Amino acid sequence: MTILSRTEQKGRSMVEMLGVLAIIGVLSVGGISGYSKAMAKYKLTKAQDQITMLLMNIRTAYATSPSYSGLNNSVATSFNIAPSDMVTDANAGTMNGAFGGAVTVGSCDTKNAPCATVQATADSESYFFITMADLGREACLSLVTSDWGSDGMVGMSVGGSGITASNLPLPLTGGANNLDANTLCKPGANQQGTDVSWVYY
Repeated sequence: MTILSRTEQKGRSMVEMLGVLAIIGVLSVGGISGYSKAMAKYKLTKAQDQITMLLMNIRTAYATSPSYSGLNNSVATSFNIAPSDMVTDANAGTMNGAFGGAVTVGSCDTKNAPCATVQATADSESYFFITMADLGREACLSLVTSDWGSDGMVGMSVGGSGITASNLPLPLTGGANNLDANTLCKPGANQQGTDVSWVYY
C-alpha cells in the first residue's frame, strides 16, 4: 500500500506580490516628491545665506575704505570675502551660488549693467552689486519676492530690468509697469535662467 503524502507550498501569490510592489511604488513617488521639495527649500535658504554673508563680508572688508573701487571676484576670493562654499576656483576668481549659476560681485565705478539699471549715476564708487546668474523660475520668484530690508539697498535688477528700493519687495503678480516677479522671472531667448542683481551702498 502506497501512502501519498500531501505537501503544502508556502509563499506569496502573484497578486499579493503585485500589491506589495504597488505600495512600494506609491511610497517611493511620495518620498521622491518630498525630497525634491526639501532640496529646493534647502537651496533657497542657502542662496539667501550666501548673499547675506557676501554682503556683510564686503562691507566689513571695505569698512575703512571711502569706496568700493576695485571690488571684483578676484578680490573677493583672494581675501576670503566670499563664503568658502561659493568659491569654485580661487585663482580664477570664480564663484557659484546654491543653484549652480555664476556669482559676480563688483563696484559700480565701471558702469556695470546691474548698477546702470538701478541708479541714474552708474559710475559711483560708493555702490557695489552682487549678481546670481541663471536662476530657474522658482528660485527667481522666491528670491525677488523676499524682503531684503532697506539697510543700504539701492535696488535690484531682475533679467535686466531695474527696480529701485522704493518698489521692493516685488509683488508676485500685478506690479505697476510690469514690475512684478511673475513677469520678470522668465527665461531669456536662449532659455537660460534669469540673472538677479542686488545693488547696495
